[in-house]
Parts: sequence; structure tokens; C-alpha cells
Amino acid sequence: MTVAEAPFAAIDFESAGIRRGGTEVPVQIGIALMMRLEISEAFTSFLFTDEPITWAAQRVHGIRTRDLIGAPRLLELWPEVRRLLENRWLVAHGSATERRFLRAFPFHGFGPWVDTLKLSRAVWPEKKSFALGDLILELGLEDDLRNALPCFRWHNALSDAMASLVLLRRVVAEASIGAQEVEILLRPNDSRYHRLKAK
Repeated sequence: MTVAEAPFAAIDFESAGIRRGGTEVPVQIGIALMMRLEISEAFTSFLFTDEPITWAAQRVHGIRTRDLIGAPRLLELWPEVRRLLENRWLVAHGSATERRFLRAFPFHGFGPWVDTLKLSRAVWPEKKSFALGDLILELGLEDDLRNALPCFRWHNALSDAMASLVLLRRVVAEASIGAQEVEILLRPNDSRYHRLKAK
């Protein structure tokens, strides 16, 4: 299967933040699908938790405890999460948080994972910042995002998932790899980025 033919699902979580002695828990999930490099479907939900949302996290994503009233717990969304992620290549910008929160579903078998952070470092090693928002702005992709999601706003789980797909699409175009086997996305050569960083 080529990159252009592959089914992708980008996923992003927003969290309650970390309190001393506590563990980080998700409060919002966003999933966006892309097939043949066209965004096709989206899903988002607040996630209920008994953990309070830290002041610092609220400043970042704007989610308040009142927003979670009546929201499902992550485990309750298993049928929908499975439908959206199964048999797809998962996409995230720095995938550690998303992988960690998906462990709520033991033995889910989702993947393989495509990390747009690593891909961006391979394609544009000279960039000063590889934060998702900075890359989207510098590459002029805001209009693509707003066309895909008119209510787009940063640090919203669906918006950030959508941004990962828009960035992946630009990576594919910039590197001219649409006709190559999709596995190429799993082994980006970011050696030039590391050499530049070491200087």
C-alpha cells in the first residue's frame, strides 16, 4: 500500500494536567480520519474524570470541570474509538501522550504509529521550532485547517488531531513520497536535524 492509498487516523487528547503525586488523565479526545490524503470524518468528546482540572491546564485548553458534566468516561467510548482507529495508521504530533492514554484499552492493537514531529524534523531540519502550531503557521497551513474544521482553535483535541493530518499531507507533498510504500513514514531520516541541533 502506498502513502497516498493508506487510511490514517489522527488522535489527540487534552488532559486535566498533572497534580503533585497524581497521574495525568484525559478530559477530551479528538480523532480525524484521512483516506487518499483527504480528510473524511471527525469525532470528538469531552471525557469525564473525578480528577480536578489544574489551573495551568485550564489556561492552555480552556476546558472547565463544568464542561465534563454528563460526558462519558474514556472506557465507555471503546466501540467508537475501535471503529475509528482499527485498521488505520495512527497519526500524532509527538505520540507519547496519545499512546499512554490509549493504554486504557489493554491489548487494543492499534497502530502502527506515524509521528509528524519526527517526520517534520526529517523534512525541515532547519526549522527553529517543531511545535505543531509553529509549523502550521510557518508553512502557511491555517487556511487548510479552517477549511477542514471551521471552528478550529488550538489546544482543542479535534483541532490538534486535524492539524496533524494537514501537516502530514504537507510532509507527503514536500518529500514527494505519495507513491512510495507507506512504511517509509515509520523510518524518517532525521540525522540532519540532530547534526544541526548539535552545533
